Amino acid sequence: MIRTFFCTAACVLTFAACQSTAKKLPIIGEREVVQKEIDGKMVTDTIYPAIPSFEFLNQDSVMLSDKFFDNKIYVANFFFTHCPSICPTMQRNLLKAYEKYKNDKRIAFLSHSIDFKYDQPHVLKSYATKLGVDNDQWQFVNGSKAAIYGLSDKYLVFTKEDPNVPGGYDHSGYLVLIDHDKRIRGAYDGTNNEEVEKLLTDIDILLQEYK
Repeated sequence: MIRTFFCTAACVLTFAACQSTAKKLPIIGEREVVQKEIDGKMVTDTIYPAIPSFEFLNQDSVMLSDKFFDNKIYVANFFFTHCPSICPTMQRNLLKAYEKYKNDKRIAFLSHSIDFKYDQPHVLKSYATKLGVDNDQWQFVNGSKAAIYGLSDKYLVFTKEDPNVPGGYDHSGYLVLIDHDKRIRGAYDGTNNEEVEKLLTDIDILLQEYK
């Protein structure tokens, strides 16, 4: 009877493990179905939206491009260093993910400042250091208003310069999970602890795709 119990338990655990391994995250965004000719045959292909190429100045005054994130999973967000509202909570929560995966070369983090006037590299560097970031795994970048705000749309993040809100900038607090092909696989409220825990779980699920 005891032997039967353990055999049953083992089967249940094996099934659960297989279910967990088999689980895949959705690809977020409107997909486009196109037809193209390959070797003389017309085939149907599905194209998913992806984050376009970019180049920004980082906290070390070095130009950082999307190539830095090739063959990596990364989490992106939009913030500004003197934000008096959601940013402190959002960045502390993102720090949890950074600390969990610190020195894991498969994973990176990217914070875009939406304060194109004040958040120069030395400001970003000081902010990152105070937050507890001490390697290049988490990048903090700034650029022109057009470049940063235009890119935020691709991450499905709302950003706006608004003198009527605290700090002068309005934005959503999503932490956006990006895969190796620069596609969005999840978006999480960075101010919500349950959402952040889901992000951590989903990173582990996404890592399984690239084993």
